[in-house]
Amino acid sequence: MEALVISHQKQIGDKMLEGLISGLFKIFTSNMMNIPLIEPLVDYLMQIPLVNLLVALILWRPFFAVIILPGLVGLLIYLLWIVYWERKLTARVQWRVGPIEVARPIRGAIQALADGIRYFFQEAIIHREAHKIYYIQLPILAFIPILLPLLFIPAGNVVGIKTPYGIQLIVAFIALIPLFIVAMGWASHSRFAYIGSLREAFMYFAYEIPFIIAVVAMIYVYGSGDPYVAVEKQNIPGAVLNPLAFIVYIIAMIMATSRLPFEIPEADQEIAFGPFVEYSGILFGLVMTLLYEKLYLMALLFVILFLGGWEGFYVGILGDFCAPLVLFIKTVVVISVLVIVRSVYARYRLDQAIRLGWTSYLTLSIAALILGMFVGVLV
Repeated sequence: MEALVISHQKQIGDKMLEGLISGLFKIFTSNMMNIPLIEPLVDYLMQIPLVNLLVALILWRPFFAVIILPGLVGLLIYLLWIVYWERKLTARVQWRVGPIEVARPIRGAIQALADGIRYFFQEAIIHREAHKIYYIQLPILAFIPILLPLLFIPAGNVVGIKTPYGIQLIVAFIALIPLFIVAMGWASHSRFAYIGSLREAFMYFAYEIPFIIAVVAMIYVYGSGDPYVAVEKQNIPGAVLNPLAFIVYIIAMIMATSRLPFEIPEADQEIAFGPFVEYSGILFGLVMTLLYEKLYLMALLFVILFLGGWEGFYVGILGDFCAPLVLFIKTVVVISVLVIVRSVYARYRLDQAIRLGWTSYLTLSIAALILGMFVGVLV
C-alpha cells in the first residue's frame, strides 16, 4: 500500500514537472528572437529535449536583452575592451607603451582579462577597523543599481521590461550608485576613504541636478519618457534638436564616472583611490569596475536620447539581433571617444569642480531645459 502511495505521488510530481517545463517552453517560444543566420542550428537544437528549453530561454527576448545584449555579456565585452583601449590610448598620447607583456604578439590585448583573474585569486584583506559586514556587502550590493537599469533599456523589439517610463527609471537607478560609493568609504573606516567619500558626495550634487535637467529636457523634446518614442521621433538626432542638453549630458558622464578632469573622488596622487583605498583582491576588482559600468549605462541612455538609439544599418540575416548590435556598437564608440579626455586634461580641484557644477553648468542645463520645451512644442 505504501509503495502504491509513493508511486502515485511520483507520478503526480512527474506530471507537475512536465507541465511546468511545457508552460515555460510555451512562454519562451512565444517571444523568441528571429535570427535567420542561426535558424538552421536553432531548428536542430529545438528537437532535443531540455536543450530546446535552454535555447528557447536564451533567445527569449527579455532574457536576451538583460543577459546577452545589451545586458551582462555586452557589459563584460565592453569592460574587456575599454580598460585595454583606455590604457593604450593614454600611453600613446603620453609617449608610453602601455600594456604589452600579457599576450605580447597581440600587444597585450588580454591585459584586462589577466587583471580580472589576478583580482579573483588575490587575498581580500579586511583591516581591523573596518565595519566588516558592510565592508564586504556593499561592493556586491552596488551591482543592484547597475543591473536594474538593464531591465528597461530596449534595443528594437528586444527589451526586458517595456514601460512608458523607461527613461525615468533608468535615471533613477543610475542616481543610486553614488550612495553605495559613499557608503563604501564609510564602511572602510579610513581617513583617506572618508575624504574620498566626501568628495564623491560633493561631486554628486554638482552634476546630478544638471544631468537630470538635461534628461528632462529631452523628455520634453520627445513628449514622452518612453525610449521607443524617443528613438522613433529622431528623424533628426537629439544631439541636433537640443545641442545644449547634448553638451550637459557629456559633461555629466565625465563627472559622474570620476574621469579626468573630474577624477576628484579617487585622485591617485592625493588620496590613492579615495572611497576604495582599503579594498583589495576580488572586492577591489568589483569596485574598480563600478564606474566603468556606470559609464556603460549612461552611454546607452545617451545613445538612445541623442544618437538615434538602435536605428542605423540593418542586415537581414541578423534579424532581431541587428538592433542590439547597433546599439552596442554606438555605445562602445561613444565611450571610446570619451576616454580621450583622460589623456589630455589635468584634474580640477574640488572647489573648482563644485563651482563649475553650481554656476555655468547648472545655467547651461536650465538653458537646455528651456530649449527642450521650445523644441518639444515645435516637434
